[in-house]
Amino acid sequence: MKRFQKLTLCATAMTLVMSLASCAGMSARDKNTAVGAGIGAVGGAVLTGGSTAGTVGGAAVGGIIGHEIKK
Repeated sequence: MKRFQKLTLCATAMTLVMSLASCAGMSARDKNTAVGAGIGAVGGAVLTGGSTAGTVGGAAVGGIIGHEIKK
């Protein structure tokens, strides 16, 4: 079990590092869209008890709102 936890932690850390590095060339609008989608996905999942439709719907709405901020 300890080995699985270490592997999961390592994979999560690598994913975080790669996702932050991929944001380096993004415009401010692109970053706002990505952040909005992430926040919307979390909000949708929380409000609907983790349903897939709520998570995807929240991500879509959050991405649209993030895209439209500071037009």
